[in-house]
Amino acid sequence: MVQKARKEDLEILASLAVLMWNSHSVSELMAEFSGIISNDKSQFFLKYETDIPIGFAQCQLRYDYVEGTTTTPVGYLEGIFIKDCYRNKGYAKELLSECEAWAKENGCKEFASDCEINNINSFQFHKAMNFTEANRIICFTKKL
Repeated sequence: MVQKARKEDLEILASLAVLMWNSHSVSELMAEFSGIISNDKSQFFLKYETDIPIGFAQCQLRYDYVEGTTTTPVGYLEGIFIKDCYRNKGYAKELLSECEAWAKENGCKEFASDCEINNINSFQFHKAMNFTEANRIICFTKKL
């Protein structure tokens, strides 16, 4: 079962998200997600198997330029995660489908995402989900 996440689900979301974004703590992610979940331009979805939360997806509407797109707003996959022992069962595809449907309901004609250049698993997932690679970039920063 996939369902839209609610404020009451923040701890569940953060507990899953910290498995992917492990440079953060559950409390940091709860605080960040608290603001996001209240925004009608964003949506979280939770995937359950027999009442056990096993994955989530975060999507939002982007109004700024999104690489490779020509319309606005663009639905954007901000993050998607399935616990290791539940992978390769089509659950991420279910979550992505919910995100895409939500974006379409919100007026989007395009959907986009990104992954770090060395994240092979994410790259393979995006290709398997029929995303087309739009560009490759390397970002730079420096302290002033």
